[in-house]
Amino acid sequence: MVVSVSDRAGGQRPPARLSLFHACVAGALFAAAVPAPILAAPQSPVAAEIKSSGRLNRDLKAFYKARDYRPLWIRNGTIGPGAARLVNLIGSARLDGLDPDDYDPEDLVRALRRAESGSPRALARAEIELSRAFADYVRDVRRSPRVNITYIDKEVEPVPPSRAEVLRGAAEAPSLMSYLENYGWMSPVYAELRQGLGEHHASWSGLPQFTLPAGPVLRPGSTGARVGMLRVRLGLSPGEKFDKELASRIREFQSAHGLPVDAIVGPTTLAALNRGADHHEWRIRVNMERARALPGRSEDRYILVDTASARLWLYEDGEAVDSMKVIVGKPAQQTPMLAGLVRFAAVNPYWNVPPDLVRDQIAPEVLDKGGSYIRSKRYEILSDWTENARVLDPKEVDWAAVAAGRRELRIRQLPGAHNAMGDVKFMFPNDRGIFLHDTPDRALFKDDERRFSSGCVRLEDAGRLGKWLFGQPIRTKSDAPEQWLKVPEPVPIYITYLTAAPAENGIAFREDAYGRDEAQLAQIASR
Repeated sequence: MVVSVSDRAGGQRPPARLSLFHACVAGALFAAAVPAPILAAPQSPVAAEIKSSGRLNRDLKAFYKARDYRPLWIRNGTIGPGAARLVNLIGSARLDGLDPDDYDPEDLVRALRRAESGSPRALARAEIELSRAFADYVRDVRRSPRVNITYIDKEVEPVPPSRAEVLRGAAEAPSLMSYLENYGWMSPVYAELRQGLGEHHASWSGLPQFTLPAGPVLRPGSTGARVGMLRVRLGLSPGEKFDKELASRIREFQSAHGLPVDAIVGPTTLAALNRGADHHEWRIRVNMERARALPGRSEDRYILVDTASARLWLYEDGEAVDSMKVIVGKPAQQTPMLAGLVRFAAVNPYWNVPPDLVRDQIAPEVLDKGGSYIRSKRYEILSDWTENARVLDPKEVDWAAVAAGRRELRIRQLPGAHNAMGDVKFMFPNDRGIFLHDTPDRALFKDDERRFSSGCVRLEDAGRLGKWLFGQPIRTKSDAPEQWLKVPEPVPIYITYLTAAPAENGIAFREDAYGRDEAQLAQIASR
């Protein structure tokens, strides 16, 4: 064997013959550089039984074939703890508005009992039954929400997963048990509402449900027949004294039903007691239906706006990483439920005044104060809605016709310190004209009930949201108006309305300021 070796000058030395020792070493190094054939690990007896089973439908077969028929629920020749958790989930499927019998729980339990023998065939049968029940259950829970939400972009519209996709999600989770316990295929909001519904039902539905008569406010120290009825209603021992035990129970009830916790039974607490447990359970169910529209824990990044609490959250990998106050639409000009993609930011924006505000607010002010009102507010009147629209003098406009609704007028407010949009607005283009924006009216964020806008969402800290969207603070090279910046990667946004929502101590019930709950409750109940 001969080799050619380059010398330092770049030429070649004469070929040299290697000794037998060197040839053997070279051959060994060459052999080491070539990978040996990889021998596939032999299939386990359970995997072989899964492969040969005639109980696999198309989706299950696709899932198991892709993983060489390795089981998901079996570990070291025995049923793993995830099986018991799944049986519990299916047994409580009524919390999801589903019928547990749809998932053949008796067949599932029988298969698990047979698998206790350790027989590979029995284990494979249990494995397949577990996967079938889990896939069907998750697909039903993930059904499209029956709520009035508008999907602006198809990318955010929920698509029912196939059974194979459901099982892949479970298989790819770092921990199957944690995935099941945390309801990993659904929004964290849905998972916590479901848990809260179960706890609420266990705590309050088994108590006597009857109407307490109206009368004077009851408080610690009160006595009489109405106190006795109150004790019975809350499951306490008979008596007619408002003692420490009853005060503690009242506080517990108030906390669980979103009421001021003061141990005093006034009109508000009395009304909540008289509505009964069903009323509050149905309110939780209404909001679980709304939460179906929210993404599962696998979504990378998204924005969640809840108009009922007037708050915004930023989510990453299924966890809220930041939150801020927002201002939402007045009851007469409600912020709708929407889902879309935030695609742009507009720095130094104009405020294009909605036509109804031009008619109802600006035109009457001009009729009263004259054209100086337009200049004082830094408004600009435009001839039409095109890019080349001409700026009009207020004297050119028939303001009486505008105020009467006979003429629609385009007015925008120039950028600046008092512009209603503040320094920036974030756009997820939609035909409802809804977007997120900065605001100069900082004092309004001090109010607990922040429903002051005409439908758009005002941000407590627009700069912080901009930094999260763009990965750095938003900067521009000039003060030119309406500078459009493209978000590097469009981010989903979900605007919802949660009148019952997860809280530190269970479920927080909020005022139905938009009056949406009753109609949706009737829709769900009829189904």
